[in-house]
Amino acid sequence: MFSYLGKSGDTRATLYRPHVDGKLLGVSFITVGEVLFGAYKNKWGSAKLEQIKARLRSVTIVPYDWAICQTYGELKARLQEIGKSVADNDLWIAACAVRHSIPLVSNNRAHFENIPGLVLISEAPIVAQVASQQKLFKDQKAPDDSESEPPSSKTPSS
Repeated sequence: MFSYLGKSGDTRATLYRPHVDGKLLGVSFITVGEVLFGAYKNKWGSAKLEQIKARLRSVTIVPYDWAICQTYGELKARLQEIGKSVADNDLWIAACAVRHSIPLVSNNRAHFENIPGLVLISEAPIVAQVASQQKLFKDQKAPDDSESEPPSSKTPSS
């Protein structure tokens, strides 16, 4: 979600702004690593890299500590007991949120929804529903049938 808020014109940012505007934002140390990995992998130039570093300086970075490590271990054991698994990086992010009683705002609902004690805020079902409806509309649209286009895609006629 942090990356959506920094992209101009990203419609997902609009969904999450009400959850974060006016609030102190925390980003886990894992998320910082993931963002920087993306930057280096995609060979961002120094100007773009400085922009992301400036954005990261504007939030609280939640560091690891003994309590987060303990929370991670407890969560992983509890998930294993119930036959669930979560990717390690996602579990570290969740452990940061659980340990500090911070709601986790994420568009990756499926990655986080089974984690005990985690307060998850996600607009993912809304995005998935809109995408599936758009696909359904496209699948039903007959070729060269301009009447089946949604009103927003038609141009005004003179």
